[in-house]
Amino acid sequence: MDTVIETADLRRRYQGFEAVRGIDLTVARGELFALLGTNGAGKTSTLELLEGQAAPAAGTVRVLGRDPYRERAAVRPRIGVMLQEGGFPTELTVVETVRMWAGCTSGARPVDEALELVRLVERGKVRVKQLSGGERRRLDLALALLGRPEVLFLDEPTTGLDAQSRRDTWELIRQLKEQGTTVLLTTHYLEEAEQLADRLAIMHQAAIATSGRVADVVAERPSQISFELPPGRRLGELPPLAPLGVTCYEEAGRTVRMETGDLQHTATGLLLWAREENVSLRGLDARSATLEEAFMHIAKDLEAAR
Repeated sequence: MDTVIETADLRRRYQGFEAVRGIDLTVARGELFALLGTNGAGKTSTLELLEGQAAPAAGTVRVLGRDPYRERAAVRPRIGVMLQEGGFPTELTVVETVRMWAGCTSGARPVDEALELVRLVERGKVRVKQLSGGERRRLDLALALLGRPEVLFLDEPTTGLDAQSRRDTWELIRQLKEQGTTVLLTTHYLEEAEQLADRLAIMHQAAIATSGRVADVVAERPSQISFELPPGRRLGELPPLAPLGVTCYEEAGRTVRMETGDLQHTATGLLLWAREENVSLRGLDARSATLEEAFMHIAKDLEAAR
C-alpha cells in the first residue's frame, strides 16, 4: 500500500523544551491511525507538524509525498484538519460559517451536503454562539470534510459529544475510510481507538512508547479469568495452573482471579476439570485484556522507569 504519511526522527522544540522527541511513523493510504497518550505527551504537537502548521526542529515529515510546511500550497488542498477548537465567528449562523469556509476551499462540497454529513442541517439558521459544545465539534468536522480530503487529521474529534453523537461520528469516520480517506486521529477515548483504528501509537513524554496493530498492542497484556471456588473445594484442588498458561493468581475469599497468556487453553483446562469433577464455576468471567489496560500498564511502567 502507498505510504501517505511518513516521519523520520521528527522533533519539535519550544524555547528549549522538546515537545516531540524523535518520532518515526508511517501511515498507509486508506488506513486509520490513532495517536494516543496522556495530556502533555506530545500528540497535538506532532499533529501540528504533520498538518504543516509548523516546521520541525529536526527530522523529516512527508504527507502525500511532500513537506506539509514548505510545500503547504500543494498539500493543504488535499487534506482536512479538525483542530481541538475551531474559533468560529460567533455571530454567524451555521450555514453562513460553512458558506464562508467553502469560499476558501478548493472543490468544496455543497453546504447542505456538508451539514448533512454531521447532522446539523436543522441547526443551519442558528448562530454559532448558540450551539452546544458537541454541536460545535460537529461543525468543526463538517468544515474539515468540505474539500473531500484525501488525508483527514482529527484532533480529539468527539470531545464534548453525547454518546449517540459519538457513535454517529464513528460511523461517519468508518464510511470515509471505506471510501479511501486516510485518517489520523488523536483521542483520549480508548474505546474510540479500539473501535476505529487499524494501527495506533502510544506516546509518552514526547516519544512513541509502543505502536502496532490494536490487537497486537492489547495482546501484550495478559487475559483474565475469575470464578468462585465450588463449595467444599480448595484452591489446591484445581489442576496445575502453570501448564494451563496461568502466569499469576490470587484468592480473595472464595473468588479466584488469574492472569494467563493463553486464554483459550486456560479456560478449556478449567472447564474440563469442572466437568470431570461435576462442579460449577459460578461467576465465571473470562476475557482478553482491553486497550485501556494495555495503555495504563505502559504508562505505569514508563513512569516507574523514570
